[in-house]
Amino acid sequence: MKVNSMEKKLGVKLCISLLLYTLGGYILAILADYGLSKYSDSLFQWLHLRIELIYCLYLVAGFCCIFYHYWKKPWAYLEEVVNAAKTVYQQNDSTIELSEPLKEVEKQMNQIKMSVLLSQQSVKEAENKKNELIMYLAHDIRTPLTTVIGYLNLLEEAPDMPSEQKVKYVGIALKKANRLEKLINEFFEISRYHTQQIKLKKAEVDLYYMLVQLMDEFFPVLSARGNYAVLHGDETLSVYGDPEKLARVFNNILKNAAAYSYPDTEITISAKKQKEFILITFENHGPTIPEDQLSGIFEKFNRLDDARKTDTGGAGLGLSIADEIVRLHGGEITVQSESETVTFVVSLPA
Repeated sequence: MKVNSMEKKLGVKLCISLLLYTLGGYILAILADYGLSKYSDSLFQWLHLRIELIYCLYLVAGFCCIFYHYWKKPWAYLEEVVNAAKTVYQQNDSTIELSEPLKEVEKQMNQIKMSVLLSQQSVKEAENKKNELIMYLAHDIRTPLTTVIGYLNLLEEAPDMPSEQKVKYVGIALKKANRLEKLINEFFEISRYHTQQIKLKKAEVDLYYMLVQLMDEFFPVLSARGNYAVLHGDETLSVYGDPEKLARVFNNILKNAAAYSYPDTEITISAKKQKEFILITFENHGPTIPEDQLSGIFEKFNRLDDARKTDTGGAGLGLSIADEIVRLHGGEITVQSESETVTFVVSLPA
């Protein structure tokens, strides 16, 4: 349509140019005929007798020039577009500028160039994330593996080691080996969720009872630092979903809340129905999460710096897994952090 529009514009300009040129020549011919008739000189008389021939030659020469000009214009436009196309993939912020009739094409080409630049930026960011992932994998797996190898070497080098010390070293090695297994399982699990290989087995879930069970399971973890959880919600509240997967969601969020809460503070869990959704809220009191970290908190292998310094932190997959599960249920997770309060809200279809 845009090409046809440009063609029509050129056609109209061509017709107007021919008409104006013909009328201008006709007026000049009339004036010349009148002027030459006033002179008796033989040259002027000769020109006067051939005024129609001169006018015809004028038309032929002019029409040829005009047609050549408008025939050449599309090729000039094409050359402009070809040259502009060469700059589309250049990695700079310079904009493409074309002639007035090509402004629509110019706009589209600039949009394409912007898309290419954004795509190249995304590829670069993906490459950086891949490099970070490799670094994190090496860090997370190497730490417990080094400990396991170290204690096993001690046991091998000292076969007559006292039994108490031997039991202690075996226990530490086993603990680190279990952590290594947990990390590897998490890596495989997030791959399954990411490729959508997981299938939900939905049923009617007693949401209130599930949250009560969750609080009971976390009681030892919370009480170790003086924290405690409080549940507010309707005891008859239920949701249609995969009970095992939803339990994993709430487990991961509460685990995160327990890890980042100040000691001796309350973690509030609430559940309520709001219009067509059921909202489950987890609120804990801890350091305010910076905005730049908050925006990527559900990304794979994302962990806050303080957690990475400890040996108890996970692979940074818990919240990413929770986000994937909730999305498979047709819901979403949101997070807010301000005034040393962190709030996660899980929204599920009622």
